[in-house]
Parts: sequence; structure tokens; C-alpha cells
Amino acid sequence: MGRSDRASDRRKEAVLLMESYTVDGETLLSSLRQAGWKCEAVVVEDDGFLPEGIRSCYGHFLGDLSGGEGTSDWLGQRMEGRPRYFNKINAPQFWQVIGRGNGGQIEDMGKERGRIFYAQPQHKRCVRVVDWLDPAGVVRSSDHYNRFGAVFSRTVFNRRGEKVNRTFFDAQGREVIVENFVTGDVLLREGNVQRVFRDRADFVLYALACMGLGESRLFFNSLSTPFFAALRMKRSNRGDLLFWQEPVRDEIPGNMQLILRDKTPRPTKIVVQKKAAYQRLLELGADPSHLMRLGYCYPFVRGNGHRPEALICTNSDRVEGLGELADALPEVRFHVAALTEMSSRLLGFGNRENVLLYPAARPERICGLFERCDIYLDINRENEILSAVRRAFLSDLLIGAFAETSHAADYAAPEHIFMADDPARMAQWLREIVKDPVRWDEALQRQREQALAETPDAYLKL
Repeated sequence: MGRSDRASDRRKEAVLLMESYTVDGETLLSSLRQAGWKCEAVVVEDDGFLPEGIRSCYGHFLGDLSGGEGTSDWLGQRMEGRPRYFNKINAPQFWQVIGRGNGGQIEDMGKERGRIFYAQPQHKRCVRVVDWLDPAGVVRSSDHYNRFGAVFSRTVFNRRGEKVNRTFFDAQGREVIVENFVTGDVLLREGNVQRVFRDRADFVLYALACMGLGESRLFFNSLSTPFFAALRMKRSNRGDLLFWQEPVRDEIPGNMQLILRDKTPRPTKIVVQKKAAYQRLLELGADPSHLMRLGYCYPFVRGNGHRPEALICTNSDRVEGLGELADALPEVRFHVAALTEMSSRLLGFGNRENVLLYPAARPERICGLFERCDIYLDINRENEILSAVRRAFLSDLLIGAFAETSHAADYAAPEHIFMADDPARMAQWLREIVKDPVRWDEALQRQREQALAETPDAYLKL
């Protein structure tokens, strides 16, 4: 490899520092790597369920927490090398552990003493956090579980339910990191050495240095800890990037204004990854020379086959306009899937010939429906299940929604979102689409433009 090749490779090396690991962060990392970037991904907030290969500022110092046969965590809970099922947490004798669809409870003689929060996907009922309540119903501590079923961290609250500190433990149950939410400082124990950092940003800088990443070009997607860490890094002319993945409301965020006014010690440009956010920043007076609009290289899994098969995933029986749509569009088959049993109200729609119901659908069945259908209707009330809209987008399904039920508007073109009190307009749109493949393809293109779908070449310009 020649000198110019090595220099080119170095130009395409960076650290992606994220406050937490989100779907947008995951898609950004995938986009960078598709374009050939050598990008280490580091997360500040470790929820215990980070995918393999994603590094954690806190986890770096905790060692191997995966456990093994016959081992236990520091609470004495047997580790099985997989997420802990809700009914396998340790609770005081005679207390009842109750699992529900979107969370669980721990009760003592009918009184709530604990709350169980599931990891995604929630239908698997794997424990992410357990809140423990005092007799007055105030949260006094939270146990944080990892993907191996171990408690790796505990947060303590005062009698008003305010955070006091969070402690991280190694596999032997020894305190390794204590973060004080009152003073803001972080205490780290490395063997016989005790280090004190004035705040989380200083701790993150130390963690990056220990990983060998302290002098890297920095990509970050948050104006919180990653931004403050960037302000304290050694000066460099390589050019850091803020990937902005959030909405912009009435004013430009204060920390972003520092970047726009060139007040950061390292040159930084803002890459905006939401269409509406980019337009809003321009409206608020942001200097276009500091901004770049760039979406994602989405990992599409298939193409659209123009089949008049529409999928709806729901966790409730409140599916807006289903009857009206099914009656108006006999040429379209509507597939309604739920992870749980269906109510009599929803089962009643099965009397129509073009409505097929799938109560308590297993994951394999739902995967098959995403393969079979080419339209997705985001028309169910209540929470979204299985990240269904994003999944539909990645499967190249044409997405229609009601404004009142839309769960992920970034994946649906604005002209494909209707009002729930006028399902006839959605029906007319679908009728015109299903009989004209050209219009169908044009609608799909508008959908991709709304989500800012990019090719890897666009990321070579960074």
C-alpha cells in the first residue's frame, strides 16, 4: 500500500460517539461502514443490551459480564448466558411477580412494590430494569440487567424519587464505577488506583483514551455528553461532525449555535438527517455553509412486487377505518396481525372476505406477512409493535397512515398521510395506486425521498 493509500484510509477513520444506542444511531453506523468508513462505535449510556461490537464507556472497565454455567451475578441470581425472563428475578418470599404485555409488576399482598421494564422486543418479556418501590410507592432503587441476565448496575434514589447515584459492578460484584448525580462527579476504581472525574464528559474522554481512541476524528449524534467531550478533546484540523437526528422546534439548540458561530475548538460541521429538521434550521437562520443534508444508506431487504396485499400490525382492537377501507377496496386483501389474542370487536372484521386475521401470531408468521404484502397501513391506535413501520419501509412496502395513528412519520411521504375521519380519501388513494404500477413506483420514490434514502457514495463526501 502506497503513502497516498494510507493517507486516504486515515481520512476515512473516525469514532462514532453516541449518547445511547438508538435505531437512528444504528442506521448511521451501518451507512458509514457501507461507504467504507473504519468507524469504531462507542456509547455513553449503556443499557446492558448493546449489540456485539458496540463499545461502552462504562462497560470497558467492568470486564466480562457474560457469565457462564454455574455462575451467579452479585445479587446471587444464577446466570444462564441469556436475557433474564421476568419471572426469574429474585423477589422476597411470598411476593408475587406478574408479567403483562408491555411490562411487569411485583406485589406484596396486592400492594405494588416493584415495576419491571422489558427490553425490546417487549413481547419476549426479558428484563431490562426493575424499579423497587418503598411503602409510599416512591422508587428507591433500580436494578439494571444486561443481555446475559446479570445485574450490572444499580441506581439509588432519595425519598423524593430523585436520582442520587448509580453504581456499576464487575462480575465479582465489586464496585468499579460510582456516578454521583448530585455532584456530577464519577469515581473509577482500577485495581488499587482510584480516579475521580469532575463530570461524565471527563470520564468519557478517559475511557476513549484507554480504548486507544483519544485522538481520533470524532463523529457524534448528541449535544449532550458527546458534545461536551468533543469540546475538551485535543485540537485537530481533521473536522468533527455532528449528525443531527432530532426534530428542531422553536429555536436552534444553544449548543448547536456554538458550532454555527465557530466557537468550538475543533472545526465541526452539522450533518442533518431529517428532512423537516434541515428545513427548520434554515428557516431559523442557520448558516447553510455549516449544514449538510444527508440521510441514510438503508439496508433494504427486498423490492416491492405491486401486490394488492396490505398489512396492519396492532396491539389493540382500535384499528381506524379498517371496515370502511375493506368495504371500499374489495380488490385489496387486508392482513391484520397481533402478538396477543384479539378481542371480539377485532375478530368481527374477519367476517369480510378480504380481511384475514392473525391473533397471537408467532414471529415466523409475521415475517411471512412482511414478505407477502406490498402495502403497510399504519392505522392502529396505541403503541406500535415490532418497529413495524420501519420494518415495512426496509421491506419496500408502500406505507399509508392516518395523522392520528402515525407512529413513524419519517418513513411515510406527507401526501400518503390522511385524516382518520375521512378514510374514503385513503381508499381512493389506494384504489388509484393498486391499478397503476407506475403511480405505485412514484409513490415509493416519494417515500424514500421523505426518509432521505442515500447511496454509499453520498457518505464519501464527509
